[in-house]
Amino acid sequence: MSTPRTIIDKIWDNHIVVDEPGSPAVLYIDLHLIHEVTSPQAFSGLRERGLTVH
Repeated sequence: MSTPRTIIDKIWDNHIVVDEPGSPAVLYIDLHLIHEVTSPQAFSGLRERGLTVH
């Protein structure tokens, strides 16, 4: 009999895009909540580094 999986395990497994040994897993996130106080600084930092959000 296999070990029972938690709801977190099931959600994690359903959202893995890439999972290679020695690297953090890349997950697909379909919702990201933006906070009105901290988000402007975060997006400014991304812009300064030349990174984009899709």
